[in-house]
Amino acid sequence: MKPAVLAIALSGAAMSTPLWAEESHPDAVQQLISRGVSIDGTFDAPGGMTGYVGNMQGRAVAFYLTSDKQHVVVGPMLDAKGENLTEPKIQELVIGPQNEKAWGQLENSEWVRDGSPEAPVVVYTFTDPNCPYCHRFRQSAEPWIEAGEVQLRHVMVGILKEDSLPKAATILGADDPEQALADNQNQHDQGGIEVDREIVSANARRVQANNQLMSSLGLSATPSTYYRDGNGTVQMKQGAPRPGEMEGIMGTPKP
Repeated sequence: MKPAVLAIALSGAAMSTPLWAEESHPDAVQQLISRGVSIDGTFDAPGGMTGYVGNMQGRAVAFYLTSDKQHVVVGPMLDAKGENLTEPKIQELVIGPQNEKAWGQLENSEWVRDGSPEAPVVVYTFTDPNCPYCHRFRQSAEPWIEAGEVQLRHVMVGILKEDSLPKAATILGADDPEQALADNQNQHDQGGIEVDREIVSANARRVQANNQLMSSLGLSATPSTYYRDGNGTVQMKQGAPRPGEMEGIMGTPKP
């Protein structure tokens, strides 16, 4: 969310609102709803204002309704110490529920387990067979996987190259998908796993469903990884994690 603050004052002119807009919202808020903002939650804010959080075109937004209910101010609110009072509310009311919903969708997606099924920590990651950053992420996760502490569930997608989908379908449809995934990892520098056209024909739609899921979640980069933090809250990391982020994603210190 950009830090710019935009004040929107209403004129006396009437303006039509879409049928799905909630009539109980003050007119100032309806102005934003008519521009495509969806409301996910409200909260009491300093200065007698009411805070709102929601989405616009897939991005989290926040704004504040003034006490006279005639104006809204869009953007983050800072206190006298410079602390962002808005971001925690976006996490609580928008991003948190979105990530929790995504977790359930990932559980029901087409994934390949990497590691022991008895491993106590589950991490989901969107993996393209041709993605060098997915390859590096798997290398970084190796100690936790080998120690039996983490099962990395690869949601196989095909988005980077022409043969990404065929490779992903070959892995998903293999007699031993886990071994096929490992073969692709081990042969990554040589171009990865060899495509089996017969398997691809029977399993391409499974990969396409994962592609659609990734797109519906607003993700554009692999790996994109979902994990539960120490409080059990679902978090998401888009792109390759930095070394200092690995322990938080894996849930424990490096074995």
